[in-house]
Amino acid sequence: MHNDPVVTRTLSRLAKSGFVIRISQGVYLYPKQTEFGSKLPTVYEVAKTIAKKDKSDIIPSGMTALNELGLSTQIPMKAIYLTNGTPRTIKLGKRTIVFKHSVPKMFSYKSKTFPMVVLALKEIGEENITEEIISSLKEVLSKEKKQDLIRHDYNLAPQ
Repeated sequence: MHNDPVVTRTLSRLAKSGFVIRISQGVYLYPKQTEFGSKLPTVYEVAKTIAKKDKSDIIPSGMTALNELGLSTQIPMKAIYLTNGTPRTIKLGKRTIVFKHSVPKMFSYKSKTFPMVVLALKEIGEENITEEIISSLKEVLSKEKKQDLIRHDYNLAPQ
């Protein structure tokens, strides 16, 4: 974090001109330019960038995990991510990113996909899991390039 008033004023002017977009205090976004105009990153890309800045890890949780895995087409207005960093909430226009602190065990998985599967199943609830959901998740996990990581993570997963 910086406290340099020159940097703060410069970033503020750049945000007012539309060159950068202020997401939250100390977090600015430079939109990609395409032939159709400015292209904003996805909420997940923004969340990953914030986590990287904070030197923490994140895992999509709940409806966010279901959406990332393709099990739901609904885009949640509140994107929830588990983190081993600082819990906080960030407004992105009409959407919200919520970073919830989680137990270290959630971050002991080696693949990126498997913890999302665990959290998606938790969101669905045991009584609502269908053969179609299981089939979809098997397909998602089979696409993971490093199957040894999936086997490792399977042994860590709750029953």
